Amino acid sequence: QVQLVESGGGLVQAGGSLRLSCAASRLILRLNDMRWFRQAPGKQRELVAAITSGGTTNYAGSVKGRFTISRDIAKNTVYLQMNSLKPEDTAVYYCNFRDSSDYWGQGTQVTVSS
Repeated sequence: QVQLVESGGGLVQAGGSLRLSCAASRLILRLNDMRWFRQAPGKQRELVAAITSGGTTNYAGSVKGRFTISRDIAKNTVYLQMNSLKPEDTAVYYCNFRDSSDYWGQGTQVTVSS
C-alpha cells in the first residue's frame, strides 16, 4: 500500500513563504523521483518541482528561484519550500511519484492574497 499525505498549505500574503510537506516511506523516497504538482481552478495540473533519487532537482520556469524541493529521508518527508509567493501560485498542491502508475496524495490548498 502506498500513501502520500500532503500538509502545510494555507493562506498567505503575496511575498510570504510556506513550506509544504509530503509524508512517504523511506523506501519510496530513496528509490523514486518525487514531484510536486499544482492545479489551479480551471487549469490543467502542472509540474512544479521534481527531485530524483540521486538528489537532482528541476523546476518549472514560473517558480525557479523561488521554490526549493528537498528530501529528508530520516523524517519520511519531501518538502517544497515556497518563497516570494505570488497570487498566481494559488492552487491545490499535490505530491506525486511514478512507478508502474502515478501515485498522488490528497492535496493541500495554497492561497496567496493580493
